[in-house]
Parts: sequence; C-alpha cells; structure tokens
Amino acid sequence: MLLCDDAPAFRALLRYTLAEDPDVVVVGEAGDAESGLRAIAELRPDVVLLDISMPGGVQGLDAIAAMRDCSPRSRIVALSGFTAEEMSPVALARGAHAYVEKGTGTPAIRDAVRAAAATPATTTPDAPAPE
Repeated sequence: MLLCDDAPAFRALLRYTLAEDPDVVVVGEAGDAESGLRAIAELRPDVVLLDISMPGGVQGLDAIAAMRDCSPRSRIVALSGFTAEEMSPVALARGAHAYVEKGTGTPAIRDAVRAAAATPATTTPDAPAPE
C-alpha cells in the first residue's frame, strides 16, 4: 500500500499501526498529492491511503480521479478530518473505494485498508463486482 498524508508524524503512526498486520506492506509514502501521483505511477500499489486535505497544487479530491486514471487497479481509501457525512459522498463520487475519518482511530483506518485490499482489483467504485 501507499501512504499519502502531509503530516510525517501521522504517516509514521499509520506505518507503525499497519505494520502490525502481516498482510499489509507499506511500499511507499508521499507527503503531498503530486508526490502521491508519481509514487502510484511507479509502484502501482494495491491500496492507496490518501489524505484528501493536503497542501500543494493538486488537492486530494482531485488526486483521486488522477490516481484512478493512472492505476485503475489500485483501490483508494480517502482519509480526512472532515466528517464522513460531509465528505464521504464526495470522495466516493470522485472514485474512492472507501472513506475514513481520521478521528475514528487507527484500528478503523487499518480495517478500511484491509477491506479495500479484499475488494477485487477489477472492481471500480461505480461498477459491480465481477461474478
């Protein structure tokens, strides 16, 4: 998986939490959406955990669609401090597979990553899973 968050300390916490799961391997990190786009093009990770509120020219919500275009088989878990009620529909409409609030805690984030990883790679947010 690829971690994309502008806060180095939060990325470290996520990396530590996710390392407890033997099925999750962090293959790269990015501190802004532009770096995340370069990393997804190079690494083609199964899952991207993407903070949708990062500084820089490309914002996280715009990066979702760009990442889906770049690596259609990667599943994107959008992450933000905004409430799920407020932001989840927007992130899902842009192509994210899931949305998680930062305030829900690292176990919930880990669960969302695991669920996204379990989704068939050919499934897109707006298409049914293959039978």
